[in-house]
Parts: sequence; C-alpha cells; structure tokens
Amino acid sequence: MSELRFDGRVAIVTGAGGGLGRAHALLLARRGAKVVVNDLGGSMDGSAGSGASPADKVVEEIKAQGGSAVASYDGVDTWEGAQKIVAKAKEAFGKLDIVINNAGILRDVSFLKMTDEDWDKVLRVHLTGTMYVSKAAWPLLRENNYGRVVNTTSAAGLYGNFGQANYSSAKLGIVGLSKTLAHEGAKYNIKVNVIAPIAKSRMTETVMPPNVLEKLAPEYVSALVAYLVSDKCEDSAQVYAVGGGYFSRVAVMEAEGIGLPVDKVSPEAVAEQWAKINDMTGAKAYGNAMEAAGAAMKFAMM
Repeated sequence: MSELRFDGRVAIVTGAGGGLGRAHALLLARRGAKVVVNDLGGSMDGSAGSGASPADKVVEEIKAQGGSAVASYDGVDTWEGAQKIVAKAKEAFGKLDIVINNAGILRDVSFLKMTDEDWDKVLRVHLTGTMYVSKAAWPLLRENNYGRVVNTTSAAGLYGNFGQANYSSAKLGIVGLSKTLAHEGAKYNIKVNVIAPIAKSRMTETVMPPNVLEKLAPEYVSALVAYLVSDKCEDSAQVYAVGGGYFSRVAVMEAEGIGLPVDKVSPEAVAEQWAKINDMTGAKAYGNAMEAAGAAMKFAMM
C-alpha cells in the first residue's frame, strides 16, 4: 500500500501538548496535514494550566520537521473554548477536515469519597468537552461534505475500574455520543470512530512499571488514529482497542436470548431461564438502537 498522506487536510488535536495527543499531531503533520495543536497546559487533575508552553513546544517540533501547525490554548470544557479552538483552524488554514478529541484529566477516588467537583470536572472535560469540540466543528465538516472524527474512550469506560466511577462514566458516554454522531454524519461523509488506547502517558506512568511503559509508546496508538482519519478508512461508529502493537475491534454483543409468552412472564420464569438468558453462543453486534430493539420486538409480536 502507498503511504497514507494528509496533504491539504486540516486537523485539530486536543490535549496535544504531550503523550498521545502529541504523537497524533506529529504523525499527521509529518504526513502533510496542517494541525491545530490544542493544549490548556493544565495539571493532570484539571487545575489551572501553565498556559502556552506545551502546545508551543509541539508546534515548534512540527515546524522543525517541515510541517505546518498553530497552537491553541483554550479549554475544551466550555462552549466558548471549543468555538475558539475550531475558529483557530478556520482562521489559520481556512477549513477543517479532521478532529481528534484526546484531552483528558483524572481525579481518581473511590465512589463514596468522590466529591461533586471530582465527578463534574472529569465528565465536563472528557464527555462534555468531546461534545463541545465536535459540535463546534460539525458545521464545517458538513459544509465540506467530509469529516473524520476520532474520540477517545478507555478500558475503564468499557469495563469499569475501581476508583474511576467519574472517568468510567465519561468514557462510556463518549462511545454512545460517537455512535450517534456517526449515524447523523453518515449522509455528509463524516465518519466517527473511537479508540480505547493503552499507552505511556502522564495518566498511566503512575500506575504501570517502567519496563511495561517502554513497550507502550504513544506512537503505536497514533498509527491506528492516522488510518481512521484517512481517506482510506470507510468504517464508522466503531470502537478499537489499541496499544503496544495490539489492534482489535470492540463491540457490544447481545445474546440470542429467549422469548417467553407475555402471559407467562414472571420472576420465576426468568429464574428458570437464567442460564439461557446468559448464554452468549450466537451473540451478535447491532448497528444501531433500532436494530437492537427489533430483536426484542420479534418476541413481543409472536
């Protein structure tokens, strides 16, 4: 296959001052994209940022390798900030083709000890921030009749994780948001996919040993992201686990289930059929909510 290129494309990467976002931005720029490098410069818990420095450093790296980029220092957690991020792309490069929502924070604490602020701040940056930036970008992508959006979930969002009720909720919410946007964007040639990455970053370096982190370079994740935002990718509304050279599609599966006559439905009947209800043999993934609802309706109509 010939090299995937992004000449003439304009991309926004949020949280691009380091880690995964930096790797995404550098790869796209190296392959021809013009990049808005967005980073608030904040600490890992979302407290006040250091300002321009992280984004500026990545812009300097891109320019040093012959690429084109501008820095954005606005937060994704406000509508005004999201609008400014998108406006930066329009002002600097005249259009927008690619959005990679990567910005994130952590406020890990067990559920009973979690404050309202811990909950609200994490959801606002991850879930609401992804929504804000996508919504601000949406009119430009529709006008182009072209768009590629990659949003970021995590294993914690897909499967849950101790001490991360806020983070897990936000990350699974991103999956639902992304799948809905994929359906709404289809007629405008806007494709929306989700990655669940595992990589070395300031979010993982405190919980993983150094020898493991060495094998989880962010660049291994960026390879998938670059494909998903390329012209070659025709898939949309999908979730992919990625990291350390591992790539896998992730899907919500629904078992074949059982059908009870409505006049026989009772707690006891459910208990009697519990093993069959939980049998995942023949399970399938549905493309949208209506398809999934249809599986239940076929029994109701019998």
